Amino acid sequence: MNKYLLFLLILLPLLFTKPVFSQRFLGAFSAGINLSQVDGDEVYGFKKVGFNGGPSVILPFGKDGKWSVTMELLFSMNGAYEKTYIPDTVAPDTNLPASYYGYKLNLNYIQVPLIFHFTDKKIIAAGLGFAYGQLVGVAEWEDGIKTSSNLQGPYTLADFQVLADFRVRIWKKLWADVRYAYSMVPIRTRDFTNATGHQVWTRNQFNNVISLRFTYIFNDPYIKPQSGKTKK
Repeated sequence: MNKYLLFLLILLPLLFTKPVFSQRFLGAFSAGINLSQVDGDEVYGFKKVGFNGGPSVILPFGKDGKWSVTMELLFSMNGAYEKTYIPDTVAPDTNLPASYYGYKLNLNYIQVPLIFHFTDKKIIAAGLGFAYGQLVGVAEWEDGIKTSSNLQGPYTLADFQVLADFRVRIWKKLWADVRYAYSMVPIRTRDFTNATGHQVWTRNQFNNVISLRFTYIFNDPYIKPQSGKTKK
């Protein structure tokens, strides 16, 4: 799969620059943040903040070009986070730990989404699609201690996500973009044990991500040129 990602890294910049492609394809670049959690890790909330961004190509089709298919090449930082918790008091007759020094999981992906969009009134676009993610970096800390998690396991190297995307034009060629994505298959299956060690349960884990981004479309066809005539 890495050779295909390398091919896309070379292909996408060429699509932005070659006239034969620019007449039909649109080039864009997105940048923003992920708010992510991992469902099934016993840590709750979209508390992990990471970067999301990269180039994309857009192929309009259909009447008036309202429909389009978009392929992106992104660096996407997913994971989970829980801050340190130190209680004021602990009941003396419990076996629970007196404090918890937090949890942090970094999962970095090279991601290739493929999305079908519909654009209405040239200012709003909505789309559905899928994304393949290749894990390129992982680091995990539990209770303040770094675990042995790495690219050899226990997290899968491939992440397949389904996603929904919503965009609004905010200024000329610049769009604001909100995206929701969820893993279709588990990225890990893990056994958990409670503090007393008397109970064990197993959970599948999934990436759960909200992305907030800005997208700039370089050759946006809906922008008026200097002559005052709208491009078609």
